[in-house]
This record gives sequence, structure tokens and C-alpha cells, in this order.
Amino acid sequence: MSRPGRDDAPDRLYTLTGGRSRSGPDNPFDLVTLVVAECDPVPGMQSEHAAILRLAERPTAVVELAAELKLPVSITRILLSDLLAAGRVSARHPRKAAVPDPDILEQVLVGLRNL
Repeated sequence: MSRPGRDDAPDRLYTLTGGRSRSGPDNPFDLVTLVVAECDPVPGMQSEHAAILRLAERPTAVVELAAELKLPVSITRILLSDLLAAGRVSARHPRKAAVPDPDILEQVLVGLRNL
């Protein structure tokens, strides 16, 4: 019995990545990394690479790309590292919300109470 969402063709995944099972140690892609295409797909490009470039016309998270491609995140990260090395995509992490200074928050609260 097969689990839902499981790819029953591991040889397909092997060929997609050129036999690589892991991306490099300096791979900047985690689940929430935003990927943006820097160019359009070109003729002769691997179909998965072309699909990523089309999907990433606007900033798109790695996990969303993997879901749209119906590929494991690990495979998607390998494909993204290929595109990054070729300069076809850029990657950026979402900014963390700045934590306001508690003293400023207290001053604002006091000011609101004085109204």
C-alpha cells in the first residue's frame, strides 16, 4: 500500500538531480526562503527548472514551489541550488519582525492613558 503523496518512482528523482541526494552545505534554501526568478526559461532547459522560473516570477517560498511541482523539498532545494549557481534565481529570507523596545512601548501606553 502506498502512502499519499509519496513518489513511487525514485529513479525519476535520481535523474532530476543528476544523482545528487543532498544540496551543498552552503545551500541558502530552507522552507521559508523566498525565491525570485531573475530570467525567463530558455529553450532546452530542464522542464523542472523552467517550471520553477515560471512559478517564481514573484517571490515564492521554497515549500510552495515544492508543493506546486509535487516534488520533495529536498529535491526542490537541489534544483534551486542549480538555478542559483547559474544566476537564474535569487534567494532571500523573510525579514524577522523587529521587536520594539519595551521602554518605548511603556511610554506609548502611558501616553495613551493620558489622553
